[in-house]
Amino acid sequence: MSLDTVKPAPGYLEHLPVEYQDLVKHGQYGKKKKVSDMGKFKELIEEHPMCAGCAMTLFIRLVFLALPKPEHTIFVGTAGCGRLAISQGNVPFIYGNYGDTNAVASGLKRGLELRFPEQKKDVIVMCGDGGLVDIGFQGLMHSWFRHEKFSTFMLDNEIYGNTGGQESGMTAQGLVAKMSPRGKVDEKMDMLGLAKVAKLDYIARIVPTNPARVVRTARRAILIAREFGSTYVQAYTSCNIEYSIPTPDVMQDAFDKEKKEYGFEEHFSDRAKAYIDDLEKKDKAAAKAAKK
Repeated sequence: MSLDTVKPAPGYLEHLPVEYQDLVKHGQYGKKKKVSDMGKFKELIEEHPMCAGCAMTLFIRLVFLALPKPEHTIFVGTAGCGRLAISQGNVPFIYGNYGDTNAVASGLKRGLELRFPEQKKDVIVMCGDGGLVDIGFQGLMHSWFRHEKFSTFMLDNEIYGNTGGQESGMTAQGLVAKMSPRGKVDEKMDMLGLAKVAKLDYIARIVPTNPARVVRTARRAILIAREFGSTYVQAYTSCNIEYSIPTPDVMQDAFDKEKKEYGFEEHFSDRAKAYIDDLEKKDKAAAKAAKK
């Protein structure tokens, strides 16, 4: 977890694959990147085995772009589609068992704070609705009530997309899925409401229709978690396979979903709002000065 682990020993760089040379020379390390910069530098995640048109992959790619310090970041995840892409990025990834992602992240974050008291280390839990709020619910809620200092990102495709189409707690009421032929009986779990009950310092709900907003939201969640405690981002990332959405229509589905029932929400505690306003004000001043 440092830039030293990315840079090869002297004399070896020229012998490495050109893609890795490009990552070292033209990656986002030490350089804050914006969505408008995409295509002009070597991204931390590019190749992956996800389905064509997958909205989840777009969201993950944007979160990688948002990382304040990728060389000081660890992702924690579990079984599910998301881990297929997350594990391909040039950021350490811990594959946890079903149900223990937030428990693993809690111990990891505490250990890193003891081992590296002078260096901020970011821990990010990122997994699907099944692994996070069905099977992982206990660990999730306890980490929230303890205000552990890491971010939790839910990849909400509203179904068990990786295992054939079973309903999850986040599946919409009444929906008929491949492996839930009678339709979902209960309402979708209100995870935003539970996050508010736990008094998290930052909570957001988002759809990847506005890439710049996704990057800003992810960055805020990570920075606030560093300073105060648990933050939560719930992202709609449709499963175009389980919902039979043609690849060209994936983003239209996202826009429709956002308009109908998944509009952008963002909630700050007072201390988190003051903190992030100050940081972003300094960032703007620094960017303005750099242009002179």
